[in-house]
Amino acid sequence: MLAATVRVTRDLDLAEECVQDAYVAALHDWRERGVPSRPGAWLTTAARHNALDALRRARTLRSKLHLLVEPDEVEPTEPMTVGEGDLVVPDDRLRLVFLCCHPALAIQAQVALTLRLVCGVTTRDIATAFLVSEPTMAARITRAKKKITAARIPFRMPVRSELPDRLDAALTAIHLLFTTGHLAPAGPELTRNDLTERALDLARLLRTLLPEEREVSGLLALLLANHARRATRTAADGQLLLLEEQDRSAWDSDAIAEAHERVLEALGGGSPGRFALQAAIAALHATAPTYDDTDWAQILELYDRLVRTWPSPVVALNRAVAVAMVHGPATGLAEVEALEPDERLTGYHYLPAIKADLLRRLGRPADAAVEYERALTLADNAAERAFLTSRLADLDLSNQARR
Repeated sequence: MLAATVRVTRDLDLAEECVQDAYVAALHDWRERGVPSRPGAWLTTAARHNALDALRRARTLRSKLHLLVEPDEVEPTEPMTVGEGDLVVPDDRLRLVFLCCHPALAIQAQVALTLRLVCGVTTRDIATAFLVSEPTMAARITRAKKKITAARIPFRMPVRSELPDRLDAALTAIHLLFTTGHLAPAGPELTRNDLTERALDLARLLRTLLPEEREVSGLLALLLANHARRATRTAADGQLLLLEEQDRSAWDSDAIAEAHERVLEALGGGSPGRFALQAAIAALHATAPTYDDTDWAQILELYDRLVRTWPSPVVALNRAVAVAMVHGPATGLAEVEALEPDERLTGYHYLPAIKADLLRRLGRPADAAVEYERALTLADNAAERAFLTSRLADLDLSNQARR
């Protein structure tokens, strides 16, 4: 709805107001007349009508107040023109992605604005993804919207020559959208399939648009390889299942096969990017016949390349897990402890959770319990909290058995 309305208004704030007004109208109208057969179409039409009315009022105001005369706007009903080199995309969501990923904005603002406006991710969840506080992220999004309005950034697809300045942010936003659905930061469920499916749709659209871009293929491969396990990541009672506990025969073999093809595309022809490397890691997990057959040495080698390409603290933490699998939990623990001073990981519950598991494997239950409790204070997802609680209970039972 927002993407379609922005196409009329060319103004993000006005489009949001028109969409919100459409929801208010629906609350009143649908109580009296019932929910229409196509509620989405009803809301989109109502938002468009609100936008057209607002534009007409603005034109009337300009005609009466000569001091506020501005250049005429393009009529909202006029189709978007396509010039030489333009990319023709029939999907308004993808247009809005590229609007939000304008290089006039800081890279983090581009990604955050895309997640909030195009993908519907809450400000709190976006803040979690960026390892910052919610007020900080809210301020970034507000500043980004104001900058788009002040700079009169047009709502259009970029020409091909403009893509390099926008593509990485677009890929990052789609990846974070998938991640937010794959491991929901909060709530009763481990996953949010609406977000993962939305991310996959956008990744497929982007690959259709740019089949020659290797990082686009890498992103799609990464999403497919992880999404292939969606049916086995929790037990029937909702309990979280670790990778070694999952039924691999129930994984989506078609998605894994497609992911493998996309990985080959992403890795061919030069030094691979960060999405290609992540996809290769995910594909190794997905194609291993059993957990014990996982090629951890190759995974660690890929993480070594990834951390050089993308020096993220989260990547470094994931690499520490691979180090532990190749060189033992003591070496992995040293890697994790070296990351603890990084303030960006202060509220990241996976750090104490991973540290607790390594301490447990080293036979240090008391120290592991402290870290599990710390992870519990930081985790908001109910399935993950239940898993951490069960691990803590297992430590208590183990201590009692020793006594």
